Amino acid sequence: MRTLVEDVMTTDVTAVHVGTPFRVVAELLLARHVSAVPVVDSDNRVVGVVSEADLLHKEEYKQLHYGDSHRPRPAGLRLGSAKRDTGRAKAAATTAWELMTSPALTVLADAPVVVAARRMERHGVKRLPVVDDRGHLVGIVSRCDLLRVFLRRDSDIEHTVRQDVIAPLTAGDAEAVQVSVRDGVVKLSGRLHGPSQAKAAAWLTENVDGVVDVVDHLTWPKASA
Repeated sequence: MRTLVEDVMTTDVTAVHVGTPFRVVAELLLARHVSAVPVVDSDNRVVGVVSEADLLHKEEYKQLHYGDSHRPRPAGLRLGSAKRDTGRAKAAATTAWELMTSPALTVLADAPVVVAARRMERHGVKRLPVVDDRGHLVGIVSRCDLLRVFLRRDSDIEHTVRQDVIAPLTAGDAEAVQVSVRDGVVKLSGRLHGPSQAKAAAWLTENVDGVVDVVDHLTWPKASA
């Protein structure tokens, strides 16, 4: 059984509405010790995300003296006109609607946790707003939340491996393969029909949520000459 985002997400979500003032957004980020918050409309649909970086544009574009024409630029990179214009627009923002990055990067509540993990890695973010199939905000999932899959009890992992991996491969022959789990490390031993079946058993076990490693001691009959 796959662990879903809804199984590990936090439902106590700090969110702001599109009209939330700049100052209130900043206060929420500081009070809740988070680096970003989702922005929702009147129907609680996620329409964007406001991060610390979005707010800091206001400081970046402040003049040090009258007539200062400073334009922030990432080290070693030329700042494109579109990015520069976006930064200047956010520097003038007074509400969450003007500050937010849109569309928001989200994940569905019924998605496997691996989908959330890959999306965070691909986009370099630490948390994702969780939505239902209509886009309504239902939670937030962080990298820390995803680590909960490795806290599954050994007995739960063993049951999943036996029921979802070994039983289908052995046509229900419970004695064909022995499964033991300690601290998330699964040991497989026994005899299967061939190397491809043994390889499949090890690979499928590795992909069970909570498995840290697989020790493969499976054997199979040698082909006769």
